[in-house]
Amino acid sequence: MTRRLPFSLFDLAVCLGLILSVLAIYAQTAQFEFIASDDELYVSHNPVVQSGLTYAGVLWSLTASVAANWLPVTLISHMLDVQLFGLDSGMHHLMNAFYHALAALLLFFLLHRATGARWPSAFAAFVFALHPLHVESVAWISERKDVLSAFFLFLALYAYVRYVDEPGLWRYLLVAGAFCLDLMSKPMVVTFPFVLLLFDFWPLRRPPLLRLLWENSPSSHSPPRIAS
Repeated sequence: MTRRLPFSLFDLAVCLGLILSVLAIYAQTAQFEFIASDDELYVSHNPVVQSGLTYAGVLWSLTASVAANWLPVTLISHMLDVQLFGLDSGMHHLMNAFYHALAALLLFFLLHRATGARWPSAFAAFVFALHPLHVESVAWISERKDVLSAFFLFLALYAYVRYVDEPGLWRYLLVAGAFCLDLMSKPMVVTFPFVLLLFDFWPLRRPPLLRLLWENSPSSHSPPRIAS
């Protein structure tokens, strides 16, 4: 089943609304400072990150453990912030809001493509963007890993929906690549293969289970197409 949905003025309005909503809530974080709880470990007192985006820093991030976490993509994003903005804490905060807004946009496009329902997809994206449970993740620099994880999770799921529509090795590798970037942002996303099975059940409604288990396994390099 192919889900090719045209981009409409309504979709554009939803996207602008999501961006403006996130900005309206989190623009105030531009006035916030670094805090003592973990910010010094990730940015403000981390000498490697304070050097900006360097080859040595990227190599370090691939083997480093910060606060008992392995998250090279998150560390590299902090290095990029320092490279661009120095230690301007307000800009670091705003980058968290930027990634959160991108994740909300991706969620809208993901659900819209998977379900074909614009209004429910827009509603879910706005709930995600504005829900108070996300305040800590967006307004705390050290939780960059959380907003990045959400972004790459939705990116991987969107790639998976496209793979379901038109199976192929390259589309399968895009899903795997986004999953790897997600793992390198926050290890908790190790449960992603199980999320795919849930996504197969709804909204994709793809039987049978045993073939889906094979398709979602790393040993399947060029999975067969499953009719919807």
